[in-house]
Amino acid sequence: MMLVEENPVPDAVLPVAQLKEYLRLATGFADDADQDGLLSRHLRAAMAAIEARTGKILIERDFSWTLRAWRDPVRQLLPAAPVNAIVHVTQIAHDGVETLTNPDGWYLVPDTARPALVAKGGILPPVPPHGSVRIGLMAGFGPDWSDLPADLAEASLMLAAHHYDARHDMGGAQGLVPAGVTALIDPYRVIRLGARA
Repeated sequence: MMLVEENPVPDAVLPVAQLKEYLRLATGFADDADQDGLLSRHLRAAMAAIEARTGKILIERDFSWTLRAWRDPVRQLLPAAPVNAIVHVTQIAHDGVETLTNPDGWYLVPDTARPALVAKGGILPPVPPHGSVRIGLMAGFGPDWSDLPADLAEASLMLAAHHYDARHDMGGAQGLVPAGVTALIDPYRVIRLGARA
């Protein structure tokens, strides 16, 4: 199983000005924008870390998920949340030939924890022998920073600020997640029980 981000979060959506304010960086100088690239990278790293720990996609964007077998031929749980749309389900034969499936045969069950692709009145489109299936999906809380829940937005800023402050630390502090960030994201973490969870 492989989840691939098809398009990155646009630079314009990143809250660089909010992070500057959070860090209390000086403003009003000709070189105010000199740190914007660095701050953007720290925001992206913080968001990626939070997404990996929670399974929640913060800013809406397109993903493709490729798998070689359904866990359940009627209901396949999706690897991230929230999922706003299933764009396509494509069968991929062992020789690479791709076939779009009929969208009348499946539908999305939205859920903030475990969204699913569900068959309509039967089973999901079969995975070709020695092939795979690729699901195109749009996931995220919304297209803008203001669409994020307040606690996840705050956690992202806190973690980006932590990375920024520890950027010259060779002792490993940059790799640690501050307790305040963990407390904010813990309610979003999905607990997986058993092989089918």
